[in-house]
Amino acid sequence: MAWKRWSLWTLLVALVVSMLVTMVWLAGRYEASQVQEKLERDTANAVGDVRTALGRNLQDLLALNVYSDNHEAWHAHAAELLQMRRDLMRIEWRNKNMRMIAHAETPYRTLLLDDETQAMDLHSSESLLCSQARRFNGPFYSPSRFQLLGEGLGTETMQVCMPLTENGHFIGYVLGTYSLQGILMAQVAKALPRTQEVSFTEPDGTRLAMVGAAWRGSRMFTAQQLLDLPGNTLVLRMDSWHHAPSVFPNVMTALVTAMSIALVSVVVVLVRDNRRRLRAERDLGDALAFRKAMEDSLVTGMRARDLQGRITYVNPAFCNMVGFSATELLGLDVAPYWPPELAQEYVNRRDQRLAGLLPTPRQGHESVFMRKDGSRFPVLIFEAPLITAQGLHTGWMSAFVDISEQRRMEDVSRASHERLQATARLATVGEMASMLSHELTQPLAAISSYATGSLNMLGHQEISPEDERFKDLHMAMKRISLQADRAGKVIKSVRDFVRRRDKSREAVQAIELIDAVMPLVNLQAHKLNVSVQLELEPALPGVLCDATMVEQVLLNLARNGMQAMDVPDLKNRVLTLRVRRSSEGDNGRWVEFSVLDCGSGISQEVAELLFTPFFTTRSEGMGLGLSLCRTVVEQHGGHLDYRPHLPQGTEFFFTLPADSELTEN
Repeated sequence: MAWKRWSLWTLLVALVVSMLVTMVWLAGRYEASQVQEKLERDTANAVGDVRTALGRNLQDLLALNVYSDNHEAWHAHAAELLQMRRDLMRIEWRNKNMRMIAHAETPYRTLLLDDETQAMDLHSSESLLCSQARRFNGPFYSPSRFQLLGEGLGTETMQVCMPLTENGHFIGYVLGTYSLQGILMAQVAKALPRTQEVSFTEPDGTRLAMVGAAWRGSRMFTAQQLLDLPGNTLVLRMDSWHHAPSVFPNVMTALVTAMSIALVSVVVVLVRDNRRRLRAERDLGDALAFRKAMEDSLVTGMRARDLQGRITYVNPAFCNMVGFSATELLGLDVAPYWPPELAQEYVNRRDQRLAGLLPTPRQGHESVFMRKDGSRFPVLIFEAPLITAQGLHTGWMSAFVDISEQRRMEDVSRASHERLQATARLATVGEMASMLSHELTQPLAAISSYATGSLNMLGHQEISPEDERFKDLHMAMKRISLQADRAGKVIKSVRDFVRRRDKSREAVQAIELIDAVMPLVNLQAHKLNVSVQLELEPALPGVLCDATMVEQVLLNLARNGMQAMDVPDLKNRVLTLRVRRSSEGDNGRWVEFSVLDCGSGISQEVAELLFTPFFTTRSEGMGLGLSLCRTVVEQHGGHLDYRPHLPQGTEFFFTLPADSELTEN
């Protein structure tokens, strides 16, 4: 045990030493970062000072243009400017052709051209520089160049050329020659501490000019900033030397800081742990109270079983549902609420579900339970696996809903629905009465017309049996009889519909249905100046239907189509009656009847209410025709609908079941 204790102490000491070393290292890093940041700021400030000074010099050079008319005054002011600006070594005034007009040199240094070749090179470089300035329309700087001075010395120089204008006209150039060393001495060296060195370098690192750094320390920091000028780019580099970071103050600071942090951390941890424990206790109490309230308020029975099928939990609602207490149910693997005649089936189903052989339906499954008093009741069961926080499957949770009341309500609803249907059929009596007055208008009008004609013919003098008028009279009276018989059949069919009698359906040829309504269709078509066309597919099968009711559907659709074309400006008034095998269904089991008009079509607003009872777009209509037509067709097993008839109009179509034993030749 002793070696374990020493090991712990050794580990603790190692951790403390590591922490102190880390703190000292971080303190040194922080101190170095502070020095580097200060050096970066100083470098940026130095670049700003140099750029400001160069801009001020450009303004002073441009001010010399005021004395362009007096060469002596220009030379005097240029010499004065060179005395004030020690970074400037030479000022030249040249005309448009780069010929020298006047120049002035600094009294502090003397520029020497060692030979004629260098002078020519300098002149060519100045010409190129000024042409660039003219193109740039502003000051343009040349790259640095080593220039010989008097007494065998030399310095790096840089020229700037600036075009001169007067009243908007170009008149020449002004050139200034800078000493890079002079720029550093004039603009940076005054504020430079003894521990810093500043220099101009090229982008590749070649040092051009340098000032400062008489004292050097053990550690150097470097910062660089670009001095980006038109035509030239210089790098201002600043180096700073410092002693190594002080170890002892950093160690003491680190030790005090570490102890303070440790003390504060311990206090914070203790406070948080105490609050967390109090919060956990409060949350646990709330959770238990919530669970208890939820269990007491639930009307859904809950039951949990382990993987062996033993009951591990039941809620009060489940106990009230089956009549057994929780003590009587916990730990049992064969439930006493299973009906004896179904117990073995339930055991097999439970074993299959626990073994994963029987899937659990998400919508639940129904079963029958037995209360303690022996009464049976249906339940709806939902099951889900019990999974722990570690993902371990430990059992099954089941929810039970007593659906006895639901079954009773379904029976009541079914009975109410049947009574509602009976009431609805009784309510259709008034609708049928309106339909009778609506549908019998045309047959009675035809009867009246034929009867009037017959009376007019009978009012004449006697005629022989061979007279043609007698034949016409005979035909008119015959048609009166047929229409009267038709009216009686319509009334009988309506009466059977109201009384819910079975319809007498028989196989009828499609052409027979069309022929039965054509006289009335032609009569109204003649009044409305409508042309009627028939399109019958050859070898059509017969249809199984109540002929009288289907004829009324055809007549109603034809009348609606003709009325849709009864508009003043419509010239193409063609009503088409079409019969063909339906493309829907299998093996031609349906026959489709279509009525096509060339009217203005049906708008979206009207289409939504088209088959609604009592909805009509005509002032004299009752809004029952299409509703009753759809009812008649649906009673035959077909359907009635509409679609656009391109290029203009509407097509109403309905289907009737075909009779395979009756086919047109």
